[in-house]
Amino acid sequence: MLFLAIPMLTFAQEKGMDQIIDEKFGAATGWFVEFIFYQIPFTDTIKIYWVLFPLILGATYFTFYFNFINFKGFFTSVNIVRGKYDDIDHHESMEMAGDSTPGGDAIETIAIEGHEGEVTHFQALTAALSATVGLGNIAGVAIAVSIGGAGATFWMIVAGFLGMASKFVECTLGVKYRDIESDGTVYGGPMYYLTKGLKAKGYAKLGKILAAVFAVFVIGGSFGGGNMFQVNQAFQLVEHITGGSESFLHGKGWLFGVVIAVLVGIVIIGGIKKIAKVTDKIVPFMVVIYVAASIFVLVSKYDMIGEAFMQIFNGAFSPEGVAGGFVGVLVQGFRRAAFSNEAGVGSASIAHSAVKTKYPASEGMVALLEPFIDTVVVCTMTALVLVITGNVAAENASLDDAGAILLTSGAFASVISWFPYVLTVAVVLFAFSTMISWSYYGFQGWAYLFGRTKKMEYTYKVLFLVFVVIGSAAKLGSVIGFSDAMIFAMMVPNMIGLVMLAPKVKEELNKYLSAIKGK
Repeated sequence: MLFLAIPMLTFAQEKGMDQIIDEKFGAATGWFVEFIFYQIPFTDTIKIYWVLFPLILGATYFTFYFNFINFKGFFTSVNIVRGKYDDIDHHESMEMAGDSTPGGDAIETIAIEGHEGEVTHFQALTAALSATVGLGNIAGVAIAVSIGGAGATFWMIVAGFLGMASKFVECTLGVKYRDIESDGTVYGGPMYYLTKGLKAKGYAKLGKILAAVFAVFVIGGSFGGGNMFQVNQAFQLVEHITGGSESFLHGKGWLFGVVIAVLVGIVIIGGIKKIAKVTDKIVPFMVVIYVAASIFVLVSKYDMIGEAFMQIFNGAFSPEGVAGGFVGVLVQGFRRAAFSNEAGVGSASIAHSAVKTKYPASEGMVALLEPFIDTVVVCTMTALVLVITGNVAAENASLDDAGAILLTSGAFASVISWFPYVLTVAVVLFAFSTMISWSYYGFQGWAYLFGRTKKMEYTYKVLFLVFVVIGSAAKLGSVIGFSDAMIFAMMVPNMIGLVMLAPKVKEELNKYLSAIKGK
């Protein structure tokens, strides 16, 4: 099946294979990227992406509407993860959220499938984080600070806090409106809460339209941000660590893609449960290694941490010499934060909908911790490492996207000489795990549009593997634009549904908080 893509590559004579694929891919997707990232001109110098409005305004609205649950509910969420309120899920008088959820093939809960009784919130959170914490924290932060300067970090943190509210809303709805097949397979996410939730409010037609649009975008997002961006960044670092332009892989991105596609194919077509259990153990371990290395760099240069925070704060409001000025810094911060934690995008609700619980809001509260851990903590640590080691400067504003992943690698190497080798392994593992998860997200959208038959399932998976090859060979410029465009496009129909269904979420929240108080 992979060799469907190879004949297209072999005719390359005068131009390299990578260059041809990049040109073809850029030409095919350029119009869509331009539309999604159309900038509204406010003055001669200030232009703002229109897609940032639903993200920022929606997250801000949820923060106020739910009485700052992203702050006030933080410790309650921690207690839920700790299992403090697990016993109320066994209260017989409480009606189940949908039907009992045995797990099915949900990637994010693969580690706890077969577990007797209820799935713990801690397991759900760690499983989801294994897919969320990854290249967005490594490459995404480097892209943000290389274009927007140190100040972009401040806006990433702000976006992380606001995104906690969005994630709470969408994951609560994901559990409330999920579908469960007779064989126990769970189908959930925006496609279902847009359809069912809006139908209940008398907007059945609008719900179907928004759900179909989202399904198209989540398929595209799985091919882009969840596939091509991941394998592309992994190849960038592998090529660099093996000699750069002198590497035996130089100009052979497609070959790296074929190898990764075969490995991903074994997982998503074959023994997914056994292999996913292995990656579920490896990826959290690599997250710990990455965070520990960040702490080591910060401790070794502890005297510079205060100055780094000053650069971040000052750069957020007075970014002289940085491309785009204040608006450029804000845009880069919010753009990369959304790509990293996916708050408001809707993808997380697909994963969380498979969790066993009687209270949808309980899973929503667990989910709000993800943007905090992913963006506020891990992304900030990466940014501090970049700032402290001097890898952020005005001249980096012109750095192309392809070099962004190498910024992070170089920053760590300046303190831990051998760490780029460990980072390379981590990046490949992060990419592998994220691609598996996103293949599941994309398939959910595919199944919604084309049916839940085995034929449709394997058609999607073959296409997904072909895009692995294309993504590794295409230059980062085309890949990053398409990846961002698809992820931001998903957010538009999702945000409309979240705002309209927010009262339902408030009902579920009050129901759960009452259960906690009456415990």
